[in-house]
Amino acid sequence: MTDTHGSVPVRVRPDDPVTTGPAAATRPRNRRQVIVESAGQVFSERGYHGASMEEIAAAVGISAPALYRHFPNKYALFAECANVMVDNLVGAVDEWPPDAALADVLLALTRVTVAHRASGGLYRWEARYLGRADRHLLRAKFGHVVGRVTEMVRREYPLPDERLRAVAALGVIGSVTMHRTSIAQRRIEDLVLRSAMRVVATDPTTAAGTARLVELPAQPVPRTRRAEILAAAVPLFARDGFATVTNAQIAQAVGLAPSAIYRHYPGKVDILVAACLQAAELLAQAVDRSLQRAADPRQAVVALAAAYVAYCFEHNTLNSVAEAEVAGLPDDVRRPLILAQREHIAVWEQQLRAVRPDLDRRQARLLVHAGFGVAVEAGRALRWQDSPGHRDAVTALVTGALTL
Repeated sequence: MTDTHGSVPVRVRPDDPVTTGPAAATRPRNRRQVIVESAGQVFSERGYHGASMEEIAAAVGISAPALYRHFPNKYALFAECANVMVDNLVGAVDEWPPDAALADVLLALTRVTVAHRASGGLYRWEARYLGRADRHLLRAKFGHVVGRVTEMVRREYPLPDERLRAVAALGVIGSVTMHRTSIAQRRIEDLVLRSAMRVVATDPTTAAGTARLVELPAQPVPRTRRAEILAAAVPLFARDGFATVTNAQIAQAVGLAPSAIYRHYPGKVDILVAACLQAAELLAQAVDRSLQRAADPRQAVVALAAAYVAYCFEHNTLNSVAEAEVAGLPDDVRRPLILAQREHIAVWEQQLRAVRPDLDRRQARLLVHAGFGVAVEAGRALRWQDSPGHRDAVTALVTGALTL
């Protein structure tokens, strides 16, 4: 990892712009800010390991050596990107007094998130590539935001699990960074704020018993060497990230020589593709089984929420790999996975709009993603400790996000 954390020598090409004298005066004063904003978007779209300093420099419109004058290496730039968003969130909550209205604070957080929508996606999955000290610092800052929001939720909505409801509301807000649905900014802010406020006002105990109604497909039992390799690789990908896991590590987990992996998969990326396909198939089966039991659209939406939450808890490791790594796949293999995701979202849209005809397709899609954001962040807050009570609570918050 020395190439990531170590310093990178600057090689000035003859055609690089001179940065002294008159040329220096033309350099934008906010160049560093522009770099961070552009880098955040590249990291969000390509992943930490998939992005290069050359690609980031091109996005800014400068040469790579000019980029290195601001940041010594890719890790330093990545760490600053990771902190900019959360620093803005901290600033948004701290500018309000302790007795401020919760709606005002959530709106401020929403506006910050929407403003950084293109780059915000990296914080959900890519922050695992930060060093230990940087991860702890980032978590402390997020913890401060969660703590402030929790205090306000407790004061205005004295219901059970105030911290879980606060985290779920922040999951609604953060969900706008995970998709590119095109809606006017003011409309996004209005929909997100309404959804987040509905979440904090939801009693998590209202969905008691919902978990018992969900029948999930079981995780396939590895009965072949190929399946054993896949089962061993998924937790490694989830823990360390696909880019850093080696075939030798996967082979060791299965008890094989590294060369034996190639008898079953042409390359490591083929293992990742198999994992993503398995995740998509398990989720599709869960959706089909849930909808078969629904008697009307409202029941269908609740069934979809319960099934998605159950799937996230039951197959959390597999799902986290599929969500985090799909963007880094080659276009030809990523396309069918993206289509499967769109088909899944389309099912939600159809059922939600049948319950809420006031929504158009884009608005429904935004709320569906808000529900996904609730499931992920609430599940994380519960450390994915699977129990019927946890599934019921998160399901109630997801349906609340849909403002049913």
